Amino acid sequence: MSEPLYEIVPNLSEGRDASAVDAFVAAIEGEGVRVIDRTSDATHHRSVITAVGGGEDVVRAGVALAGEALARIDLRAHRGVHPRIGALDVLPFVPLRGATMAACVRLAHAAGERIWEQHRIPSYYYGAARLAPERAPLAAIRKHAGSWAPDVGDALHEGAGAIAIGAREILIAFNVELATADLTVALAIAKLLRERAGGLRTLRTLGLRLTADRVQVSVNVTDYRATPLYRVTELVRKLAADRGVAIVRSELIGLAPREAIEVTARYYAGLRPGVAYPT
Repeated sequence: MSEPLYEIVPNLSEGRDASAVDAFVAAIEGEGVRVIDRTSDATHHRSVITAVGGGEDVVRAGVALAGEALARIDLRAHRGVHPRIGALDVLPFVPLRGATMAACVRLAHAAGERIWEQHRIPSYYYGAARLAPERAPLAAIRKHAGSWAPDVGDALHEGAGAIAIGAREILIAFNVELATADLTVALAIAKLLRERAGGLRTLRTLGLRLTADRVQVSVNVTDYRATPLYRVTELVRKLAADRGVAIVRSELIGLAPREAIEVTARYYAGLRPGVAYPT
């Protein structure tokens, strides 16, 4: 039997210094974990790294990464459009081959304890790793960090803040850019789509300003089978058109399962589901 395989998808509050992102990747790979994707965005001032490995390895990688982020990121001087609570902002553990959610919860808790012991950076647990029901949504952690006591450690670190450490299933991060300078359009669309505001059950959304003349609907799809990417795009297109605004483009942040890409590609190609076509 092969060892269970886990994924970590750390989000870091650095999207402009390529040498810093190189150092983050090196910290992860130095613990025997394979980095399979890295995405950085200067406007968001954020990088998302996807890495896979064994259970103990991904915990060590998370701890090492927290130390590298502490050395290279100072939130007191950070400016970016994406909300954040920490230098290493989010650290989710995801079950892949032969892995369970219960094991991911144990890994998340172990990472939080070791990061506090070694780097004195506190953590909040979210998702399946939560210690209280109200802390399950990542959005709740963002909203209350600082007023809620951390689950591990005490006050937020002066320069590194805190880390949201979670256990969750595969998530797709997907953004749709709009041809308008009006942030209220993106905020309104995000609210209509957002699960906790009565929208689609699988969506977590934000409205963000990108540039002086562009805004964005930022979407996390928590169940790509229930809500395919083409449906997200077309819903945003319809809601934007109702306000006289067009879509400029969409983008994938990090990776997505092949199935999710194929379903959306078939939709836009006009191919029927379940029918085999010649290649």
